[in-house]
Amino acid sequence: MERFRVEGGHRLAGEVRVHCAKNAVLPILAGAILADDPTTLLDCPDIADVNNMVRILQTLGCKVSAQGAALRVDASSIQSDTMPEGLSKRLRSSVFMMGALLGRLRRAVVPYPGGCEIGQRPIDLHLAGLTALGVDIREEGGLVVCDGARMRGGEVHLDYPSVGATENVMMAAARIPGRTVIYNAAREPEIADLQRFLNACGARIAGAGSATIEIEGVRRMHGATYRPMPDRIEAGTLLAAAAATGGEVELTDAPVEELGAVIAKLREMGCRIETGAGRVTFVAPQRLDSPGQVITLPYPGFPTDMQAQMLALTCCARGTSIITETVFENRFTHVGDLRRMGANIVVKDRTAIVRGVRSLHGARVYARDLRGGAALLIAGLAARGETVVEGAEIVDRGYERLEQMLSGLGAQIRRERQTDE
Repeated sequence: MERFRVEGGHRLAGEVRVHCAKNAVLPILAGAILADDPTTLLDCPDIADVNNMVRILQTLGCKVSAQGAALRVDASSIQSDTMPEGLSKRLRSSVFMMGALLGRLRRAVVPYPGGCEIGQRPIDLHLAGLTALGVDIREEGGLVVCDGARMRGGEVHLDYPSVGATENVMMAAARIPGRTVIYNAAREPEIADLQRFLNACGARIAGAGSATIEIEGVRRMHGATYRPMPDRIEAGTLLAAAAATGGEVELTDAPVEELGAVIAKLREMGCRIETGAGRVTFVAPQRLDSPGQVITLPYPGFPTDMQAQMLALTCCARGTSIITETVFENRFTHVGDLRRMGANIVVKDRTAIVRGVRSLHGARVYARDLRGGAALLIAGLAARGETVVEGAEIVDRGYERLEQMLSGLGAQIRRERQTDE
């Protein structure tokens, strides 16, 4: 067990490169098992979720090797259709294997997925979408058993534009006979990235990024070399960290268009932002203004994965901010720790009302989920004194050595082993 120790009050400045997106790499790794030939993914982030997904692939019989930041996946020897329960419980994205296994082997046995405790996140939409493709689904002893012997293309109408359900149906439909149409599909850019990868492997998919996706099933898919898109949430987190310290940073390899909703809110808070081809130049004011109201919504709305970081910023902004979480019902677990640091926050149902204070003070706090942990680091950078964030391994699920990225910009932050104090 490790923790972060942060000395607040140091202005961030400099240039930093954005890694490839966790939320793009994970479904693409699952999609690699659809290819009959080896696939190479370039510039994969060295994070816990990716490492766990690699272990799952290996357990299923895939050969995975790393050369620097590149991962080579050879699924030609895949043998098992049964997901390892222990590993699957460690990350939510293990659910993507359901569609990929069905597309490749016509059968999948998966436990209910794990990940951060930010809400119920049932997989009903995934199961309904796969059922529409002719998959027979039953539950046996806490496992979801999917029989795809009679799979064929069909129409899938999602009741909610779920990212995971959209991606699962895409992968399941890629190698089955007939034409599949997904209506009310999620529009997140990571879905368009999955489409680009699958098409590079020989799939025939169109429409990702819109509400309607069309898939023409193919008999075989080949390997490809592919670089996943940059991480819009990592980029937003770095901008939020700079904003919290009145900093001035430049992001390279940045997903400029996909950051639109986050950039808009930061501009409302008084930040000066210029964008170019893969670059974001950012200058924060000495004190931020309230963004007014922030409502999380499916893309292209404000991302739920940036809600915690934005809430941390509003703690010291002028005026009152209203943060409404519409995607997950349990995503304010970081509020109690921010209050411990001096924040004035009232939560009612899915809305947090934040009245900005002049400054926060350091405290011992606990990362309870990935983005909440990042938010506490941001608060610690802005606070007076020292903040200790317990649970570094939770933050490691989605950020590659975040403390090193922040240190490179001038933050006083270090990682250390937790003791039994």
